[in-house]
Amino acid sequence: MSNTKSYISGVIAQCRRELWVAFAFSFLISLLTLTGSFYMLQVYDRVLSSGSVDTLVYLTLIMVVAYVVYSVLSSLRQALLARVATKFDTMVAEDVFLAGIDRSRQPSLGPAGTQGLRDAGTLRNFITGNDLASLYDVPFAPIFLAFIYALHFWLGVTATIGAAISLLLAWLNQALTKKPVAEANNVAMASITTAEAAVRNAEAAEAMGMVPGLTARWRVQNQQGQILTQRATDIAAWIAGATKFVRFTLQSALLGVGAYLTLQAEVSGGAMIASSILMGRALAPVDQAIGTWKNVVTAVGARRRVDELLRLAPQRGQSMPLPAPEGHLSVERVALMLPGADKPILRGVSFALEAGESAGVIGPSAAGKSTLARVLVGVWRPNAGLVRLDGADVAQWDGDRLGPYVGYLPQDIELFPATVHENIARLQPGAPADAVVRAAQMAGVHDMILRLPQGYDTMIGPGGLVLSGGQRQRIALARALYGTPRFLVLDEPNSNLDQEGELALAKALAAAREAGITTVVISHRPSILTSVDKILVLRDGQVEAFGTRNDVLPRYLRGAGGEQRPRPAAVAGGAAAQVAGPGGPAPMIAGN
Repeated sequence: MSNTKSYISGVIAQCRRELWVAFAFSFLISLLTLTGSFYMLQVYDRVLSSGSVDTLVYLTLIMVVAYVVYSVLSSLRQALLARVATKFDTMVAEDVFLAGIDRSRQPSLGPAGTQGLRDAGTLRNFITGNDLASLYDVPFAPIFLAFIYALHFWLGVTATIGAAISLLLAWLNQALTKKPVAEANNVAMASITTAEAAVRNAEAAEAMGMVPGLTARWRVQNQQGQILTQRATDIAAWIAGATKFVRFTLQSALLGVGAYLTLQAEVSGGAMIASSILMGRALAPVDQAIGTWKNVVTAVGARRRVDELLRLAPQRGQSMPLPAPEGHLSVERVALMLPGADKPILRGVSFALEAGESAGVIGPSAAGKSTLARVLVGVWRPNAGLVRLDGADVAQWDGDRLGPYVGYLPQDIELFPATVHENIARLQPGAPADAVVRAAQMAGVHDMILRLPQGYDTMIGPGGLVLSGGQRQRIALARALYGTPRFLVLDEPNSNLDQEGELALAKALAAAREAGITTVVISHRPSILTSVDKILVLRDGQVEAFGTRNDVLPRYLRGAGGEQRPRPAAVAGGAAAQVAGPGGPAPMIAGN
């Protein structure tokens, strides 16, 4: 989606016809708001002077019809803008949703979260609410001034002076409130982010007494937002008050000028009163614009953020379809650095696996193992280097096309609020039941699923069953094995497993090996690495060792009889856990 043209401008261009029709309705509505002034002018100047009841009846009928048309056009305009908002949401919301997901593939840009969807909702509400309609009325204020000039030149001059003062106040309102409103919106987003993090980690926060600290942090952000909002509101309130003063004073001044001109026999009494009413109509859109300016600034900021999000998001479905991969993996000098970090997480990582080969990744904490997993499956894009699957760059391969051939079990398991069947099937509509069962059996989780309340139809998450960490991990493993994956990446797949789960995982890895699936396993438990072909050792984001399991792994374990074999500093020291081995306990390979 990267381009120099504003994405929102393109969407608005596709709604141009509806917006022009709404604008035309606004013009007619503005003309019809003259009905009251016209009616009063005719009653004063024609009916009262002639005493004609028939004229009064006809004028009254015309007035009623005009107001009926006014009401119909106002309703049609609002309904039309509501449809524009729906069309806008249909065109934008899905792209924003996908862009939020794709943004996570570029950690150098920082996370997008759900702010894009909230911004799209802000724009939708701005279109469908009264804010846009009130702005549509502003350009037609000169119509009322023109009618005042038609009544008398000096009435028009008086009205023009008042309108100029009102416009000056509107400009002051924009200039003085733009910055605090924008700052208040930024602080509000930060407080929402804090609140979302508190909700996501409610259990840990409550258990460890972090709720007061989180509350204090949120309170500071919320109060800061309130102060900024209050500052902008106070400014707008004073300017709105000044605008009302100008409008009311001007209407009275017009009455005074009109009275003088009436005494001079230059205008009628009806013209005097009509000019005052017309002035109120002319300044009403300006008052409304000042009252809604905060929403205008908010909408402008939302549009800017949506444009930026979509501009930076990669295109989906644009690359040429490639043949199904066999699983040849080549990692070429991959480097990745997060924003704000003082050094890269990965530095020049290179290794290769043939189709069907398996590799275990080990190393101390913060070595970059989980980051490497994200890069291997294309979730994160490296700052430099390439990850190739059958020669094609994984980061450039369209995720929707590559996804069916990739199985990924992240360290932080996330299942979706859906049935077990739907989760394993990767939320694919109409997924065949036999494929889901086959994946569950391959992961050794079929029997466990059958023991759930509704088996494969058991709901997970909000409104459904809350699973244990081990159950989530095993179902996520089945999801990774679903379909026809040719490349499998498992990040700490046994971190939450009991003995039964460990045995099922070992069988699943053996089945993947028999199926010729290229597999990368990240683990700190040597027991799960006994069946892999090669071992990759990471330390400080660099490859410290890579080779066959029999060549590399023994160097990281204590030999029989307590003899110390040479071990790189990556796993030496207190960071190593203990695992029983021949001849006594041996240092375990450090985890993430």
